[in-house]
Amino acid sequence: MIRAVQIIITKTITFVCKLFHKNGSVLPGAFAYYLNPHVLDNIKYPKYVIGVTGSSGKGTTTNLIYHILKDAGYDVIYNASGSNIINGIITVILNNCNLKGEFKHDILLLELDEKHLHLAFKESKLTHLVITNITRDQPARNGSPDLIYNEIIKTLNGQTTLIINANDPGLLKARLNYQGKIITYGINQTKDSYLKGHHNNIDYAYCPKCHHKLVYDFYHYGHLGNFHCPNCDFNNSHLDYTADKVDLAKKQMEINHNLVHLNKDILYTAFATLAAYSVCQTINVSTAQILKALNEHPNDSKRAHEYLLDNRKVTMLESKNENALSYFQSLQYIKNASGQKCVLLGFENVSRRYSYNDLSWLYDVDFELLNDKNITNIVLVGRFKYDVATRLVYAHVDEKKFIFVNDLKDMVKILKEQTTGDIYTMVCFDMTEILLNELKEEA
Repeated sequence: MIRAVQIIITKTITFVCKLFHKNGSVLPGAFAYYLNPHVLDNIKYPKYVIGVTGSSGKGTTTNLIYHILKDAGYDVIYNASGSNIINGIITVILNNCNLKGEFKHDILLLELDEKHLHLAFKESKLTHLVITNITRDQPARNGSPDLIYNEIIKTLNGQTTLIINANDPGLLKARLNYQGKIITYGINQTKDSYLKGHHNNIDYAYCPKCHHKLVYDFYHYGHLGNFHCPNCDFNNSHLDYTADKVDLAKKQMEINHNLVHLNKDILYTAFATLAAYSVCQTINVSTAQILKALNEHPNDSKRAHEYLLDNRKVTMLESKNENALSYFQSLQYIKNASGQKCVLLGFENVSRRYSYNDLSWLYDVDFELLNDKNITNIVLVGRFKYDVATRLVYAHVDEKKFIFVNDLKDMVKILKEQTTGDIYTMVCFDMTEILLNELKEEA
């Protein structure tokens, strides 16, 4: 009876939110959670309950999985809004249940915040869990990558099939201590891989089995790459799904010898596509159906949208605050782009979830990559623009390129009148929305 009341309340609040053109992806679940934090325990779930978690890339991966499943004819529901904490999870589940608590669709697909996984599924209802990577991410909230890994693993009871990125040694240690089925995927060396680590802040450098230092054959970025332990048998060979011949310029790669289209020329898209391919194949979606969805009916990238401002290309690269490797991928993308470039940086808030304004993570980001003669201007916005500028000074970036925007209402005018070249914004999600609204107003 209580569950039925919670479902009715959730559906009613969602309806009212939509009536007033509000998102309504979190508030309904917050009410349900307040009434009973264990409301999800007794839901009758479908055959497949697929979760996607990790420090970065989970939104892009979830979107691609949904695209493949939907294209293949499956009735699938997912948290399209990206609300991946407990209140958002409750909202999407209860809105798709009948009053008996029966989920009404074939597949439930959830992007899951790694710290909220245990709140949603205390007794593991997940049939499959994709883990994209675990890196130093939101340290004020998450602590170390090992703490996050342990938080995820202790939630699972061995009945969940893990699909893990085996280029991450911190994830591959699941082979040592997880009792359930494990599916592995990884990307072989690409022309953009490097033989020596670029970073002084590697998150995972030692063997989880014997604690000797790992030897890397190459790095993709950060601690992701191909590795082995010189002292024991820990390594990332013999994977279930492998990507080869990655060509970001052509937006294609091969997965287990099948040519696959990429919807964006960024390496994290290759990882997300490989993860989506792996999980869909694992639940018996045919290879032909997967390839049709990716190659014949490609979907738009969730990130890195492109716009025009007076015939100048604007590429919006969302870079996750407090995550150095997310910023690194944006910086690398900008550095590899041709022609003159204007870069826009900054944020209003460090986090959407807590008020600690820790900025130490800025010094883990390789802003040295902005030392590029083709970068003509660096436009700094947001409440912390001078803190970002200070970090850039330590990276020896030319201060003459700095332009400070005190009022975002002036941003478009400044971009038009004081900058040259294609524009690249590498800001966090909230700031992306603000900038996009300013650009739309100008259009």
